[in-house]
Amino acid sequence: MHDPAPDLALGSFAAVLSGELPGAWTSTYHPNRGGTTGHNALTDRVWDLNDVADALARDAVDHCAVLTRDDGTRLFVADRPGSGEGYLIAAVAPADAPAEAFRGVREPDGIEVAADPFSAAEDIRYDLLPRYDKALAQVRTNALRIAASSAAEPEHVVMTWSGGTLVVERPDCEDITGVLTGHGFVLDTERDVFVLSGDDSARQAASVRAAGHRLSELGVGVVLRNPAVRPALGTAAAMAPPPPVTAPHRSH
Repeated sequence: MHDPAPDLALGSFAAVLSGELPGAWTSTYHPNRGGTTGHNALTDRVWDLNDVADALARDAVDHCAVLTRDDGTRLFVADRPGSGEGYLIAAVAPADAPAEAFRGVREPDGIEVAADPFSAAEDIRYDLLPRYDKALAQVRTNALRIAASSAAEPEHVVMTWSGGTLVVERPDCEDITGVLTGHGFVLDTERDVFVLSGDDSARQAASVRAAGHRLSELGVGVVLRNPAVRPALGTAAAMAPPPPVTAPHRSH
């Protein structure tokens, strides 16, 4: 039988509410610590562009609670602004999804509930949670599609022959840069490229093989390419060079 007069303090309200929601939920109370609460890390994740967002923009949150379902889904609980009784309940956006995954997904805007945790649980169950679960499913689907797209386009390094020297465009990734410099490539600051001298062709080939092996361990492919040849004026165009190969050395 329900307590006819439950404690209406936010922490107690959230604790009772967590036991009334469908599924397994836990409640964590974040108290007021005298102005340096650090609650921005929570309010910044509130997934709302309506009444709750407006209330958070107007009034600082000095204490709040977070309800967490066993699958990681979270709800934010804060006092309703003003002197009236009641609370704001809002979805918390998942922190492990890339920003692109939220594109095109409608925010599951929060709700205002009465200070009765039992009626509040009904409002959340039939109003907020269905919208929240739908939005979460869309974000998860988008995140999987983004991950699959990234996996379908593996990164690669192109090494281009320039005379007896191998030239690599300066990569953005520090890990790739470290592999190149660790295997004899030197930065040409004027051209902003890395070069591997061919003064010792055997040593050059060994460096390319070793660099290719290490890059492969990082999930980065290596392509060796001959430079495009421009035909001289007045002559017929030369046949197109063969497609790039991934051999770690050139023949002599």
